[in-house]
Amino acid sequence: MKKKIVAVLMTMAMAAAALAGCGGADDANNTENGGSGDSGKVYKVGIVQYVDDASLNQIEKAIEAELDAKAAELGVTFNYADYIYNGQADSSTLNQIATDLIAEEVDVIVPIATPAAMIMQAATEENQIPVIFSAVSDPVSAGLVESMDAPGSNITGTSDALNTQAIMEMMFAADENIEKVGLLYNKSEDASKQPIEDAKAYLDAKGIAYVEKTGTTNDEISLAADALVAEGVDAVFTPTDNTVMTAELAIYEKFADAGIPHYAGADSFALNGAFCGFGVNYVELGTATADMVADILVNGADPAKTPVQTLSNGIATVNTEIAAKINLDYSVFEGMCEKVVEITTAQEFE
Repeated sequence: MKKKIVAVLMTMAMAAAALAGCGGADDANNTENGGSGDSGKVYKVGIVQYVDDASLNQIEKAIEAELDAKAAELGVTFNYADYIYNGQADSSTLNQIATDLIAEEVDVIVPIATPAAMIMQAATEENQIPVIFSAVSDPVSAGLVESMDAPGSNITGTSDALNTQAIMEMMFAADENIEKVGLLYNKSEDASKQPIEDAKAYLDAKGIAYVEKTGTTNDEISLAADALVAEGVDAVFTPTDNTVMTAELAIYEKFADAGIPHYAGADSFALNGAFCGFGVNYVELGTATADMVADILVNGADPAKTPVQTLSNGIATVNTEIAAKINLDYSVFEGMCEKVVEITTAQEFE
């Protein structure tokens, strides 16, 4: 299925249609969010992916698969095929997607990643279309929910919050002689802010020096990676940062050639060439997100009272090709996390 990519510029006719549709979407949600007895009912599900990367693609596919499974189980139809969008990491595009989905009178919006979730939340403040986000690392700090247990509005979802201390401990277990750590991230991404602060606190407590390099585009991230190599860092840490994720295939050889292990907050980084990705299982995250969608639409669950789900965070995914190239033994990770998964470099998960 091809994802729609919305043009930033729209015609006046489309804008007028969007305005006309706002009230209808609200009315439809007030009258059509029925209970589990709605056999044969069709629900419009808007899925909004922030950007193309291996992790977010994995989540999106898992959401589709689980929605199909829940539809068969519940005797309803979740029509997502007509409402799949990709924002291509562009806020103007994401805002236009929100306008389109409201005009289409969708029953729910499922944004994948924090920037997409924030724009969809703002767009639905008045019409209160349910928003069920996926892969939002810190929904409270991002201002999406009042608390993890009681979101308090029309929004809830699943979180891929990173256990930064655990990945730091793995880093030093693999090499106790680390003297300087590079921190590579996009300072504009909300998902990266808290893990970077946590990493700094951890390194400060150990008396370890660190160097921060940031970027907002692939080219800037590539230059930042070059700078970290030039600084002579012994290891690099990146949280669940979508900007670095999209650049990983272009930068991983820089670190590998320099013998620098790159630790990051998702398995997709390791797939794309980082030494180790640590975090949640994104297939399970997408599946849990779809289950919440079904519960809210079919069973009438209230997003405001539906706790944000946080999955177990403890899977270390190691790129064995990179481990061999930089001659780093990762057997020490056994027992430090839920499990260790071995992987080799590729663009997408099979």
